[in-house]
Amino acid sequence: MLQPPHSSLQVAAVPAQRLPERDRDQDAPWHTEAVCRRDEAGLFFAPSKEPTAARLSREEAAKRVCARCPVMVECREHALLQPEPYGVWGGLTAAERRVVLARRRRRDMELKKTARPPGRIAAAG
Repeated sequence: MLQPPHSSLQVAAVPAQRLPERDRDQDAPWHTEAVCRRDEAGLFFAPSKEPTAARLSREEAAKRVCARCPVMVECREHALLQPEPYGVWGGLTAAERRVVLARRRRRDMELKKTARPPGRIAAAG
């Protein structure tokens, strides 16, 4: 049974747990370790005119692949920094990434507001 679309937004708010780092070649790009390199790319990107039920099912299958990936955090950050407009990256859909980015922007704005020194009071003359 498919989960409602809003349930996956909870994933975006929870920091991903990083798997213990293996002895990976530090010069190799992170994506060489990606589990999705062995899967069909169609699982991660929508075909044109895909019905909603099929899209939700495909995205959940892609997220299951991401959940077992040792570089999920790197993949997610790449997709958020680029930003990647399509597909499932780091266990998040494009819509979920937009939510994460909006939350980061709001948080950054709040941090800037609280970090500003209070305005100077003009000295009475």
